[in-house]
Amino acid sequence: MSRFELKLPQMGESVAEATLTSWLKEVGDPIEADEPVFEIATDKVDSEVPSEVEGVLVEKCFEVDQVIKVGQTVAIIEVGAGSSAPSGVVSEMAPVVEAAAQAEQAVTRAVETAAPVAAPEAVQSGSERFYSPLVRNMAREEGISQEELDALPGSGKDGRVTKDDMLAYIEGRKKGQPAKVAAPETPRAAAPQAQASAPQAPPAPKPSISAGAGDEVIPMTRMGKLIAKHMAESVSTSAHVQSFIEVDVTKIVLWRDRVKDAFQKREGEKLTFTPIFLEAVAKALKKFPMMNISVDGDAIIRRKNINIGMAAALPDGNLIVPVIRNADQLNLVGMARAVNDLAERARNNALKPDEIKDGTYTVTNVGTFGSVFGTPIINQPQVGILALGAIRKVPSVIETPAGDFIGIRSKMFLSHSYDHRVVNGALGGMFAKAVADYLEAWDEDREF
Repeated sequence: MSRFELKLPQMGESVAEATLTSWLKEVGDPIEADEPVFEIATDKVDSEVPSEVEGVLVEKCFEVDQVIKVGQTVAIIEVGAGSSAPSGVVSEMAPVVEAAAQAEQAVTRAVETAAPVAAPEAVQSGSERFYSPLVRNMAREEGISQEELDALPGSGKDGRVTKDDMLAYIEGRKKGQPAKVAAPETPRAAAPQAQASAPQAPPAPKPSISAGAGDEVIPMTRMGKLIAKHMAESVSTSAHVQSFIEVDVTKIVLWRDRVKDAFQKREGEKLTFTPIFLEAVAKALKKFPMMNISVDGDAIIRRKNINIGMAAALPDGNLIVPVIRNADQLNLVGMARAVNDLAERARNNALKPDEIKDGTYTVTNVGTFGSVFGTPIINQPQVGILALGAIRKVPSVIETPAGDFIGIRSKMFLSHSYDHRVVNGALGGMFAKAVADYLEAWDEDREF
């Protein structure tokens, strides 16, 4: 018999740790190879971690809500004598584990003797503000209270507290410098003159919402909270403006109907409309590079790479935006493979953290749910997002050299939301028109 250490795998270059959210197996449960054992969460994505071997779970090294660093052992699995285990298997680790536990207890007792003032428990925020596992761990280790953490201004994206913010704050505490935080005001005696000259208006009370008889109260998921916060901050950050344009996609519909079976037979991939539309968007972004930008204070960052985010619906109703990198360099076959792969893994909660970052423009297909058009919210720090409406057969005026007549055409609406701080109406409208022109000029004799 041997034992295998199941460790937290590397989840992307920018991810160093994760929070254990739940155990999918209990001690004594049999585990098959590639079967999920526990779930973890980062500030980017949630995912399951499978076992690399077949065996029995004999030890849990972490509890739910604890922070785990990449490479740390999370569980120990006992592998049968006839099973083949990879190089991470260690033989009979019980004496080593026991010795390590005893050493850790000795260190803990020494620390408690030297510092009788106990540090606070793991930071638990009662507010909606999000803290990464690294920030929470630093706060716990340095004895920073929740009130201090909530009052600490963040320099990161969306006002998040970063590692550098924590290091600067900790250094200031050690030097005895007053913390530069927006501490809540405490009641104090004010001078009569001040009270008379500057009366303070009371803050507007928040509306009270209560559940009535028979109402169901459904707690928001962690991802739901993050999406809600991200969307609200986007609306307050960007000056949203929309442009709409109707597109005749009859040629594309007829071409796809004709080649989709041959495409799947040759490439082993389904040919949906999404890769066709994304190809047109990539061409338009190359033509109008000032749509492929971000705003950083008073500066504009023009992105070199065209990385298109593709909004995908999850089974729980939430949305996630995996990114197709260097989309302008893909042909239609490559685009179809990328779209199908990311959509499938998004539905199975199998995306990696690096696959949902660094997008420079986003496309969302509201037509999937029957919507004719919509007004999507910009995915920060981007400056534009395009909504694809449902394709419908409608009567339309068709112009010919012999005269105009009414015919049935397949049409759809493109809804372009853009940040009016840096994108004026001309650019926003010309970009949407360029996408429409590429689609309407589709070559019906094109080889895929």
